Amino acid sequence: MHFENGRSLFLRGDPVTDMHFVIKGSIHLVRHQSDGSALTLQRAGPGAMLAEASLYSRTYHCDAVAFGAADTCVYTKVSLKRLLAKSPEFSNVWASYLAQELQRSRLRSEILSLRTVSERLDAWIAWNGGSFSQKGEWKIVANQIGVSPEALYREIAKRRD
Repeated sequence: MHFENGRSLFLRGDPVTDMHFVIKGSIHLVRHQSDGSALTLQRAGPGAMLAEASLYSRTYHCDAVAFGAADTCVYTKVSLKRLLAKSPEFSNVWASYLAQELQRSRLRSEILSLRTVSERLDAWIAWNGGSFSQKGEWKIVANQIGVSPEALYREIAKRRD
């Protein structure tokens, strides 16, 4: 399926009937907070299963929104569960994928527990192999490390001086 920038794939509370494997582009899982802010729970790019935990849920617990144009391959929830039950090879691949996602989630949680913007940015840079995002992606980074874009811009400016 093809999704244009900003298009929702599903919304919080929708029944889980399908699972999306990202082929091209980026799709973000977003949970909107009571104060109006949004927390990005997953930034799924090519090769990622979107909202993989939803395979075991009745409803989605967040919104999925295309960030730029994105393409997915859609599998029914029923067919994936059937494949897991019948194929030990697929079950091993699925378990390995879930383990890697758990490691990434734990690292993100650790980053969010850091107190300063500087510490969070240092951890994010280390997580990403020592490289920093392009200028147009700074808002994404700010969202990932749980700070305002303005706070991130100030930190980047300090580092340039």
